[in-house]
Amino acid sequence: MAEYLQVFRRAVQQVRGHGGIRGVVMQLLRVNDVKTGALVGVDKSGNKYFEDNRYFFGRHRWVIYAKEMNGKNTYWEVDGSMVPPEWHRWLHCITDNPPTTHPPVPRKFIWENHKFNLSGSASQYVPYSTTRKKIHEWVPPQATTK
Repeated sequence: MAEYLQVFRRAVQQVRGHGGIRGVVMQLLRVNDVKTGALVGVDKSGNKYFEDNRYFFGRHRWVIYAKEMNGKNTYWEVDGSMVPPEWHRWLHCITDNPPTTHPPVPRKFIWENHKFNLSGSASQYVPYSTTRKKIHEWVPPQATTK
């Protein structure tokens, strides 16, 4: 009976942590996962980082993405590139110290503002080919008129 009570308490914690039943349903639709844990920090874009050691290693740290980034609505279009490098290190267990307690050394190659991943869109980068084609299309001859 104690296990059922513990599962019920955990379910109530998750519903409260996401702002009620509507919040849980929206979280399930948005990222297909509902977790609660301790808030570790928030980055400059508004992404929130959580940790709960009761989950398996590798699944015990996660991010809840901001609803808007750089003036673009990102509620339904989350992308892994929205995580800054210093938080990426912590999320992937490269370091145990989050950037809130141990700020990273400033480096010149770390970007200041996020640039969205444009792959699969009309604005994606397409390199120009400099090699000649091996097969050329046939162009029918034009009739000359005199």
